[in-house]
Amino acid sequence: MRSLVLAVLALCFSAITAAAQVNIGFGGVAHDATQALEVTSDNLTLNQETGNAVFSGNVIIVQGDLRIAAGEVIVFYGTEDGAQDVTRVEATGGVLVTRGTDAAEGQSAAYEVVTSLMTLTGDVLVTQGATAISGDRMVVNMATGDGTVEGRVRTILQSEEADQ
Repeated sequence: MRSLVLAVLALCFSAITAAAQVNIGFGGVAHDATQALEVTSDNLTLNQETGNAVFSGNVIIVQGDLRIAAGEVIVFYGTEDGAQDVTRVEATGGVLVTRGTDAAEGQSAAYEVVTSLMTLTGDVLVTQGATAISGDRMVVNMATGDGTVEGRVRTILQSEEADQ
């Protein structure tokens, strides 16, 4: 009898695990980090010493289907082959990142443009359809969809059938 109970529990656990698979990546398709960044804000301050740009007030950054909204954003530039390219974007002040119907929010975010790595920190909440994941920190490769959520992770897993 005990082996039957263990077999049923194992079967239930494997069914729950299969239904619980969550793709943290946004939008379901690979992100193209070579696209131009379009920035809209209330204010712009240029730092001549560092060459960085500080956008503040209702900042919205768009790169293809990736959208980042925040109170303030610092854009860091690097020089390669004589051209000055955006290498990193740091957003603070209630950050919202969206791609398609997927969304993530946190206190701050850092986007490494060249590697397509997005890191959100501080009360992170990710929503993808009926699935929600929260934690202290999320790192996701926007190109591959691979990611992790760390720090007292909590999730609500909804099966496709429950949505219908």
